[in-house]
Amino acid sequence: MVNGQPYASASVSLLEINKTTLTDEQGNYFFSNIVPGSYTVRIQVLGSPQKDLKITVVAGETATADYRLEKENVQALQEVTVAGATNKFTQKESVYIARLPLKNLENPQVYNSVPKALFQEQMAVDLGSIAKNVPGAGIPMIANQGRVTFRSRGFDTEPNARNGVAGAAFSFIDPANLERIEAIKGPSATLFGNSISSSYGGLYNRVTKKPYNGFGGEVGYTTGSWNFNRLTVDVNTPINADRTALFRLNGATTWEHSFQEQGFTNSVSVAPSFSYQITDRLSLLLDVEFGQATGTSVVRYNPYTAVPAGVAEITRSIADSGFPYNKTFLSNDLPYKTQMMNIFGQINYKISEEWTSQTVISRARSSISGNITALNSRSETTIRPQIINGYTQFIATDIQQNFVGDFKIAGHRNRMVVGVDYYNNFNDFDRVTVNWPTDVDFINTPTTYRISQFKVDSLTSRGTLRKEYNGDNTYSAYVSDVFSIADRLNAMLSLRVNRFQNKGVYNIITGQLSGGIATATAANSPYGQTNLSPKLGLVYEVYKDHLSLFGNYMNGFFNKSGLKSDGSRVDAEYADQMEFGAKADLFDHRLVGTISYYDIKVKNIVRPDPVDPVNFFIQDGGQLSRGLEVELTANPFDGLNIVAGYAYNDSKVTAAADPRNNGLRPGVTGPPNTYNFWVSYRIPMGKFKGLGAGVGGNIGDQSYYINTYPTLTGGLSRFIIPSYKIFDASVFYDHAKFRIGFKVDNLTSEKAWSVRLTPQAPARFTGNFILKF
Repeated sequence: MVNGQPYASASVSLLEINKTTLTDEQGNYFFSNIVPGSYTVRIQVLGSPQKDLKITVVAGETATADYRLEKENVQALQEVTVAGATNKFTQKESVYIARLPLKNLENPQVYNSVPKALFQEQMAVDLGSIAKNVPGAGIPMIANQGRVTFRSRGFDTEPNARNGVAGAAFSFIDPANLERIEAIKGPSATLFGNSISSSYGGLYNRVTKKPYNGFGGEVGYTTGSWNFNRLTVDVNTPINADRTALFRLNGATTWEHSFQEQGFTNSVSVAPSFSYQITDRLSLLLDVEFGQATGTSVVRYNPYTAVPAGVAEITRSIADSGFPYNKTFLSNDLPYKTQMMNIFGQINYKISEEWTSQTVISRARSSISGNITALNSRSETTIRPQIINGYTQFIATDIQQNFVGDFKIAGHRNRMVVGVDYYNNFNDFDRVTVNWPTDVDFINTPTTYRISQFKVDSLTSRGTLRKEYNGDNTYSAYVSDVFSIADRLNAMLSLRVNRFQNKGVYNIITGQLSGGIATATAANSPYGQTNLSPKLGLVYEVYKDHLSLFGNYMNGFFNKSGLKSDGSRVDAEYADQMEFGAKADLFDHRLVGTISYYDIKVKNIVRPDPVDPVNFFIQDGGQLSRGLEVELTANPFDGLNIVAGYAYNDSKVTAAADPRNNGLRPGVTGPPNTYNFWVSYRIPMGKFKGLGAGVGGNIGDQSYYINTYPTLTGGLSRFIIPSYKIFDASVFYDHAKFRIGFKVDNLTSEKAWSVRLTPQAPARFTGNFILKF
């Protein structure tokens, strides 16, 4: 038990006969066919002191040995479960955020966690629907390959971390194997680097389901609007008598037609995982994600933003542009195909009572073949389609070695991680970009107008070829220590040293590395950059284990390629964040929340040199992003659950080439104010136990696709993305053996667009049936 709650996956051994097993989800364990006598039961959790219990086995009787762990001492650096919490939508404790035995109230960094229980109740079937529960995430931006991107503190953020390390997927990601999503806020390069698509706003970590000690699972079917059909499976089983070797298989297949007049998606995913408690000190975890999808591109509209000569300012809006909401201009015979394979291996070894070793190897591969499309405006009412046809491949390898300690010096507790990280990235491009030879009026479009594969193939010879590959290596070392100054006061000091080595761009057509002279081509030649990234934090628990005040300084960076006019290379860009706030966990976990204010300053932004923008760059740009975030989960009484969030973001340019842009909110930073909530009630007991209903919503201000002076002499160009109010509702019956649910997304069919001007679906009706075993 941990603080009165069942603890799964703890190692339990009988020392005298060298037998080991694991606790199940109820915290129970058992050994059978044991010869009568005296034995030592050893209970072992990585990162916690071991406990030896003496026990005597008598013939014909059952011997019992129970033990209770203290939560603050448990840290396994592998996914373990503390079941039975009062508030089922609160799952704050994580082994990935700080890579330390650190509770949420002790952590000076802000993060949001969306657990499986929440997105299952919401019948969420994609990452965009899951992330609607993260304050400030906004309407997800879906790229042409099924990739999804969110807003975080005014910056693009992708879900490219997996179990705390690189798990990039430049393609569709099915959530069938997800235990939860963690939105880690603020520039986080100190522990995560910039290799896993952490942005200045933060990163999204996908925590996958792990095997557990027992047989069980479920099979589910979901159907709905636009011929939506989805089948899921989750099966778990021990594979040896001692239940130290466990296997779990998750999978899904989905087919859906677009709500628009053309478009479809067809996907399949398989995610097996295997864990093995080799000894009471040594454990192994292996898992794989495989996904494959075929579909048509979502609409990506690049609007007309030019400012006529002599006009001081012009404001346009997608809502007033006349651009059709339900039309794609494309054919279903113009699809893309993606494939994703992520392999993850982790070995944990308890070196001593104070130190644990964690070794992680992650390999991620994504490929895209077929067609990627965009609709580029040519005037207020005309567009010219662009098609990228061919093959692209992304391969990433991440190897980490961490040593995690929990020890005391002069009576003061230290929790420390020391690690090294090697990351290799390889990108391969073999494709051609075709611009359609004629424009079309998107308001009065001829009925016969349609972009087809046959027409694209006929224009390929006129296209622009891109046949190249590139890669880079990143070598990092980091250390982070949480020092307990006093019982309620902790300080975090962290530092990362990062060496980035770009290998350059190899042109397959010419057979040469780009570069060699002081021009833009030299910007693609090999180069290296060294970065330092510090992180500091202070936490004071005003009310021990219930209320804390925190402050942090965090740093992020991005390695940049380019040449200055003097022939020297540009440096890496940097961002610094200052943040302070409060975290609470009150009334036996019935009320959990965070409120924080942050201030992010980005400096050294690289931009084209105004004297020679084709060949050179300068590095003097700046951007400010500051705001307030509030997150709350509540369980006022049994059966009622509330999840709510609010995010305010004020982003502005601070050092622009054209000083008229200073103070303007940049485009695609998302709405300044966003709100999210989900309220549900489930009858907790009696004849109708498990019957429930939920209602939720997402609200956002108007934002900008573009908000800038595009030229030094022209006027201000603004293109508005309207505000939105999207509401969802569901009813369900959750039985121990099955679940039935019905949901309506976007009840009012609100017209809304992502920052890439992709129309969002109107009211969608879905129903599902899940059989549990």
